[in-house]
Amino acid sequence: MEERAKRIKRTSLKIFLTLFAVGVVFWIIFNIIKNNTVIFDTRVSILKSENVRLGDTVDIFFNGYVSEKDIIQSFKIDPADEIEYAWNKSAKKLSISPKKNWKQDTEYFLYLNNARNIFGFRFDAKLSFKTDSYPTVFFISPTENEKDVVIDIEDPISVNFNKNLEDYNVKFVVDPPIDLASQFNEQKTNIKLIPKKGLEKGIIYNIDVYVKHKKASENEYEQIYKSSFETKPEEIVQWDKSPEIKLSQAKRYETAKIKEGKYIDINLKNQVMVIFENGEALDSYLISSGKRGMETPQGSFRIYNKHPRPWSKKYSLFMPYWMAITSTGEFGIHELPEWPGGYKEGANHLGIPVSHGCVRLGVGPAKRVYEWAEISTPVIVHY
Repeated sequence: MEERAKRIKRTSLKIFLTLFAVGVVFWIIFNIIKNNTVIFDTRVSILKSENVRLGDTVDIFFNGYVSEKDIIQSFKIDPADEIEYAWNKSAKKLSISPKKNWKQDTEYFLYLNNARNIFGFRFDAKLSFKTDSYPTVFFISPTENEKDVVIDIEDPISVNFNKNLEDYNVKFVVDPPIDLASQFNEQKTNIKLIPKKGLEKGIIYNIDVYVKHKKASENEYEQIYKSSFETKPEEIVQWDKSPEIKLSQAKRYETAKIKEGKYIDINLKNQVMVIFENGEALDSYLISSGKRGMETPQGSFRIYNKHPRPWSKKYSLFMPYWMAITSTGEFGIHELPEWPGGYKEGANHLGIPVSHGCVRLGVGPAKRVYEWAEISTPVIVHY
């Protein structure tokens, strides 16, 4: 009996101590919860908050398990947008994406109001992200309000952007309206523009630049830049303005300076070339020589070399029917230049000095002179 009583006593003591220990643990847990609920708080974060592309998914992370249904019900986005939701398996990551596209260059705010985690604790959260900004123009030529402008294939309108335009459409609105040919550089950061027809002289042209993402609708173009320039005014000339009459006058009245063999006569004042053979004027053509500050040199020269379609690294242009008139190849006679994409400088500048020093001929005349002239054929350039 005495041994049994001892066992009962020991068992009772163990039970008491166990219950006491459990009570102490619960008391500690209760006080922790009562005085510091941070361990049950839900913290929310966002993976990417800048430069979100229009179709990108935005990932929202929770540090603990949450009630998926409750989160969706408490979720709000400003500005309002139709979005789709996707949870990962652990219910700790919520991915949101637009049903169409995010708005360009917009800051979105995400709100969770009175949401709940799996422990039943309520929490609020505010997050934000910003979509990709529009490209910007950081340089344009001609510069703002530039005067005496002459646009041609060697001096086109040139617009530099701060980012690659692969994902964007660009629109140029010119007033007075003109049709433009355009070409991108390889990096898609620069556009060169040239009028398909000549610009009017002494006129102010305004250029507005608009862009939109290729995924955006046609009515979502955003104006990002505006500029203006003034073209060179009409000059008072003493010769006939009609190209046909001017060429006829040149062929009739230009005096041969070399009486034997072939030679090329270039009159910079009248912007006319006459080809002579044995003192006889065979034909005359309108040219475009070097503009002010980049004048075609005067003097006696000769044809040093010829090439049917060389590439100019300096200007990134083809120079068809090239004939060098200096040994260095710095100056020559050639057809209207071409861009790699195939667009050729228009003939509207023939008769006007707009080149960077070379002598340009129109389509047809350039080939004629190229095939007629020989290496060492003299060239005389004068006013």
